[in-house]
Amino acid sequence: MLKLTQQDLKQIDDKLSKRFIELDPEGYFIIYLDRDRGLICADHYSNTINEKGLAVDPETGEPIIKGKAKRVPTATFTGRTAKEIGMKITEETQPCPLTRLEHALYLGREFVRAEMALLSESDYIQD
Repeated sequence: MLKLTQQDLKQIDDKLSKRFIELDPEGYFIIYLDRDRGLICADHYSNTINEKGLAVDPETGEPIIKGKAKRVPTATFTGRTAKEIGMKITEETQPCPLTRLEHALYLGREFVRAEMALLSESDYIQD
């Protein structure tokens, strides 16, 4: 059996991160850590998808460009573990702010990465 190295696994994930996925019309999440409180946090932002497939601000119609616009989150979710924050979003929030399975899969992976960073006291950068 071929054993993959950590570098091999990173290359696989990096390649998969570059694939095209349709944006979730219910919005997007910015994930970060609150180390003082020991929490994984996720701010949810609404968006609309325009005819070109771009996420746009529902109020202005302008494309959402990372770091350009100052927007107010529609909700902030927190959890001590990846499972806890994931359940708050998918099971306790109505309506659920996710409509695409690949978005849910992505968030689950990111929440696990954030939890590992919280536990190891390493940096977390959202993919």
